[in-house]
Amino acid sequence: MRYLVLALCLAATAVQAETGSDPDWPCVQRKQPHLSLGQMWIGPEPDEAARDLARTPEIAALADRLEQRRLPLPEAEAEIAEFAKSADNQKLTALMVAIFDRIEPHRAALIAGIARYGHKQVDLAQRIEDHRAKMEQMQKAEAPDFDAIDAEEERLDWDMRIFQDRQQALTYVCETPVILEQRVFALARAIAAGLQ
Repeated sequence: MRYLVLALCLAATAVQAETGSDPDWPCVQRKQPHLSLGQMWIGPEPDEAARDLARTPEIAALADRLEQRRLPLPEAEAEIAEFAKSADNQKLTALMVAIFDRIEPHRAALIAGIARYGHKQVDLAQRIEDHRAKMEQMQKAEAPDFDAIDAEEERLDWDMRIFQDRQQALTYVCETPVILEQRVFALARAIAAGLQ
């Protein structure tokens, strides 16, 4: 188990060195705290009129629906195509702005949460090593207190279980911002298809 924790910490360090990322970043994917609309959108640059239009009830309600991941992408694309039939470029741009303004803050909050998650994992790995060192010291005593050693081992086991559970959840946690990026890009492409 000791070598597992050490291996996980070394792997995380190697990924950080390779990607030049934040030391708290536990994911294989490169950390990109914020997206820009320009990365996703090939249509007209949004002006103030488009941004105001993005807040209208019609566009805001459609954006609220389209940004939801539970709405399958083909259905979202069909709704966009229907909207595009009666929308000019400014309305389409406004829809893109409205969607982006909903997804980007959510994604940025996820990224910040993942960084905190990574920091907690590093702290937990250190705590596990501290438990091990303390147990080793207690076992080397002239008259070892086996009850205290057992209690320390229980704490170690508990922390190891938490660490391993979090590591298993990490793949899903790290994929979530990627899924959001892919959704924004797919919606942007569908909206751009309606531009005239």
